[in-house]
Amino acid sequence: MIGQLRGKLLAKTPPEVLLEVGGVGYEVQVPMSTLYELPELGREVLLHTHFVVREDAQLLYGFHDLKSKAMFRSLIKVNGVGPKMALGILSGMTADEFVRTIRGNDVNAMIKMPGIGKKTAERLVIEMRDRLDEWGDTSEAVASNRTLTSSVSKDAETALISLGYKPPQAARSIAVVMKEHPEIEDSEALIRLALKSMA
Repeated sequence: MIGQLRGKLLAKTPPEVLLEVGGVGYEVQVPMSTLYELPELGREVLLHTHFVVREDAQLLYGFHDLKSKAMFRSLIKVNGVGPKMALGILSGMTADEFVRTIRGNDVNAMIKMPGIGKKTAERLVIEMRDRLDEWGDTSEAVASNRTLTSSVSKDAETALISLGYKPPQAARSIAVVMKEHPEIEDSEALIRLALKSMA
């Protein structure tokens, strides 16, 4: 069916984007991880799509890379996981982060995402574990992410100390925020959340 669309980006209204292809406007639902990768309105964009036909609707789901599309397709095969929940999971974490979560049996990370309870999280861990053989080793990505995280937390800690906070207090608040928001890759956002946690 419709496996890919290339066209002009007309609108972004999360979780939906409007793409003009050959004079036809396609409404495509995308995860937030894809939305962040999209260019400004009016620019050309390529989306890898998954087409769903239901009795009451025909829906297009779009992804900025094939890896996310493949993960979406694997997720909707899990009992109790529909396209909406799969989109939510890929909005909360990238495909590689999801793979690491499953391999680490991290049920708690899954529960933090909206719409996922403990039973669903446990089912996802069990059912997805056997389907992840083709994803290979993500250790290189993990190492890269750790380096980035260390640099960001160090910058944030230095900034808090320069604002007058004691080193142990700054380090503790940074650690708390990093634990609650492991996806943070920006020291400015980390500083804001740390200050809020100490307020």
